Amino acid sequence: MRIDDLRIDFATEHGWADVVNGVSFEIGGNEIVGLVGESGSGKTVTGLSVLGLVPSPPGRRSGGHIWFRDTDLTAMSPHRLRGIRGNEVSMIFQEPMTSLNPAFTIGDQIAETYRRHRGVSRKSGMHRAAEMLDMVGIPNATARVRDYPHELSGGMRQRAMIAMALCCDPQLLIADEPTTALDVTVQAQILDLLVSLRDELGMGVIFITHDLGVVAEVCDRVVVMYAGEVVETSPARDLFSRPRHPYTEGLLSAMPQLGSRSGRLASIAGRTPEPWAMPTGCRFGPRCPYSEHECTTGPIPLRSTGVDRQARCVRTDELDLRGAQ
Repeated sequence: MRIDDLRIDFATEHGWADVVNGVSFEIGGNEIVGLVGESGSGKTVTGLSVLGLVPSPPGRRSGGHIWFRDTDLTAMSPHRLRGIRGNEVSMIFQEPMTSLNPAFTIGDQIAETYRRHRGVSRKSGMHRAAEMLDMVGIPNATARVRDYPHELSGGMRQRAMIAMALCCDPQLLIADEPTTALDVTVQAQILDLLVSLRDELGMGVIFITHDLGVVAEVCDRVVVMYAGEVVETSPARDLFSRPRHPYTEGLLSAMPQLGSRSGRLASIAGRTPEPWAMPTGCRFGPRCPYSEHECTTGPIPLRSTGVDRQARCVRTDELDLRGAQ
């Protein structure tokens, strides 16, 4: 998949505000790309845009294209897009309890997706649901298909969401913070599951998260977003060893370090700007410890800083930014 210059606006009492501004990146097969940043950076809206799930109103796509193989998803009719959504491109949402219908069994909800795209009988759909629950590691899957969402633990509900997303063997999976609110043991199991399924099915994965520890664990490349813009792209290993944008350095320094004796966690001063009141020039400028006058004179382009690396910073070549400890 290739996202080119994607722009998403939302109607507010202050007028139209851009929450995604010129976002571009690619995802290859058998690759996990991490989409990271603070809350409000535009990560989830970008993920929802791929499948045409941004509610309208209040949202609208004001520019850009989303290419899946050789097909422009932004030019598709709603009917054709429904044929791709959940079939060739699937999404795992943040909260499994609010994404699952409490009035239907887990099996019925997984089978519905499979029947919708494959045109099979209810019996075949339920058989596929049991297969998928077994694939994602839920014991006694044949019996658990008859359970309702409230009868499963948080980790099992998240596994059921993964089973639903993968039941049609998609080529691209969008995982929107799939381990949020899970304890660390279950989180590790879900991450291991996603990596093993990626290897087994050969699919690409967009992994949306604010947890850089998770990014280091599973991602091949990282796209860092701030205030609706991509501020850095990099292979994961290079990002952690030598960030090229001050915002990325701030995120890395704010990670809790095992065995730290400093007494206080580092933080990034200030707060993310409101979408209708973006600063002139670099959007991170008011919070950046390295900001100079040239950072405020106009839009900052995203430019190459090395092999497969980009950063949106006018001082990136002169700054010696600190990586993760």
